[in-house]
Amino acid sequence: MRTARRTVGLITAVALAAGACSSGGDTADDRLVLAESQPLNSFNPLTGYGELGVSPLYDGLYRPDAGTDAQVPNLVPALAAAAPERIGPRTWRIRLRSGVTFSDGSAFDAADVAATYRAARDPKVAADIATHVAPVEDVTAEGDGAVTVRLSTDGDPTPYLLLGIVPSERVEERPAAEWKLNRAPVGTGPYRLDSLANDQAVLTARTDRGEQPAVRRVVYTLVPDDNARAQRVRAGEVDGALLPPKLAASLGGRDGVRTMTVKSADWRGVSLPAGNPFTADPAARRAMNLGVDRAAIVSGVLAGAGEPASTPYSSVYGAAYEPAAQIAVDAAGAARVLDEAGWRAGPDGVRTRDGRTASFPLLYNAQDTVRRDLAVAFAAAMKPLGIAVTPQGSSWDDIEKRTGDAAILLGGGETPFSIDAQGYDALHTRVPNSSPYSNPGDFTAPGLDVLLDRARNLGPGPEKDATYREVQRTYVAQPSAVYLAHLHHVYAVRSAGWSFAPPILEPHAHGVTWGPWWNLPSWKR
Repeated sequence: MRTARRTVGLITAVALAAGACSSGGDTADDRLVLAESQPLNSFNPLTGYGELGVSPLYDGLYRPDAGTDAQVPNLVPALAAAAPERIGPRTWRIRLRSGVTFSDGSAFDAADVAATYRAARDPKVAADIATHVAPVEDVTAEGDGAVTVRLSTDGDPTPYLLLGIVPSERVEERPAAEWKLNRAPVGTGPYRLDSLANDQAVLTARTDRGEQPAVRRVVYTLVPDDNARAQRVRAGEVDGALLPPKLAASLGGRDGVRTMTVKSADWRGVSLPAGNPFTADPAARRAMNLGVDRAAIVSGVLAGAGEPASTPYSSVYGAAYEPAAQIAVDAAGAARVLDEAGWRAGPDGVRTRDGRTASFPLLYNAQDTVRRDLAVAFAAAMKPLGIAVTPQGSSWDDIEKRTGDAAILLGGGETPFSIDAQGYDALHTRVPNSSPYSNPGDFTAPGLDVLLDRARNLGPGPEKDATYREVQRTYVAQPSAVYLAHLHHVYAVRSAGWSFAPPILEPHAHGVTWGPWWNLPSWKR
C-alpha cells in the first residue's frame, strides 16, 4: 500500500495507464471489476453502508468533498439544497433539493429524511450506527421540501447528516440487520443494484438522472483472502482491490499495477479488559503505553503505511491535535512504573503481584493479517517488560463474548469527519447503547468524561480546539487502552487511461467503496 510514496491527494486528478479488465479478462471501456473483502449482503445505511455520504447507491443530506486526503473534508450539500440554517438553540432548518427520485422511481421528500433518522434512533431497529448519530435528537418534516433538525449539542450539525437516506416506505420496525434493503437497496445515488449473488454484486449507472457516469457498470466480486485478491489483480482479472501494505508492495510497478496510499483516521489499538487484575491496574496500562515502539510498528508491520498513534486523534485535526500527547517509547520508564506498582519479575521473567501474573490473551480477527501482525508485534514488545501476552486468532462472534476478560486488537474511527465523533465512543465511559467494542474495559481517566462532553457541545473555534488538546493530555496520563497506529489504506489499481478525483481522508470502514473509487461519477476517459 505504500510502495509508491507519492501523496495522491495533492493532485487534482489521477491518471493511471494499465490494462482495463473484466471478470472474464476482456477489455471493457465502461466497466470496473473490483475485488471486495467483505460479504456482499448489507447495502443498508442503518447497518453502516453509506453512513458517511460516500456510496454509489445512496446520498446523504451532505457529502464530503476535498482535494486531498491530508485534511478533514468539507461537508457540502447533496440532498440538501444549501447549508443548514440555524433557527433556534441547537435547532436547524435544512432545505431539500427538488426533483430527486429514488432508484425505484419514487420521489424523494422530507418524510424520507425524517423516517431514516427516526429509524436510526429506534431501539427496535437496533441500528449499528445509532451512537454515531446520537446527537441528532429529532428530525421533523416541514412539508415536502425541508426538515427541522434538533441536536443535543451546539456543534456543527453537518457531520451527523451524512447518513444515506432511504425511502420511508422501506423502513421496517425490526432490526436493521433483517431489512430487505440489505440485499435490495433503494437510494438516490447515481447507481442501482442490478444483480446480487453471494459472491458478486453488479451495479449499473442510472439513466434517469441526466448525464450518465462514464463508468456504466461496476462489478464487486467477493475475494476474502488477501493473497487471492493480490493474485487476481496481478493476473488482470480485477481492476482493483484493497490490500495489506506489504502485499501491495509486492505488486506495485509490476504488470501494469499501481499502488495508491490514502490517509485515514482509521486507528488500531489494544483494548484492555477490566476482568484481568493486571490490565485493570492503571499503572500497568501506563507502562504498556510506554513500552511499545509505535514508530517501529509502523515501519515494520505496516511497511510505513501509517502514523504512530497514542490516542484516537491524528494530526489531520490540525489545531485540535496535541503533539505533546504522543507517548514516546521508554522501556526503562515502563519497567520503573511496574516496579513501583509492585509488579515484580518472577523466576520465569513474568511479573507478578499478590499471586497474580502480568499476563493476558490478545484476541484478533483471524482473517485479518494486519491485525494478526500487529498483535504479534505488540506481544513481542511486552515480553522484555515481563508481560506475557498471548495472541489468539478468533472470530468476531467469539471475540465479542470475551471483552470482559481478554484484550482485543481493535480498530476505530468510523466517523472521522467530525472530531467530536472520532474519539467520543472510544474514550468515554460506556453508555447503554455503546457498541461492545467502545471502551470495552470501561476505564476512564478522572475528568475525561466532562472534557469530552464539553468539547462536543462547543462550536468550532479556538476554545473547542483547546478543549480537545486537554482531552488528549488527560487521556494519556491514565490511558484505557494502547493505541498503536493510524493506518494509511493501500489500494492496488488497474485502469486504462482514466482520470478521477483524488481520494479523500478515509474512515475505519474502507475497501473498494473508497480509495480511487469513492467518487465514481468523477471517472472520465
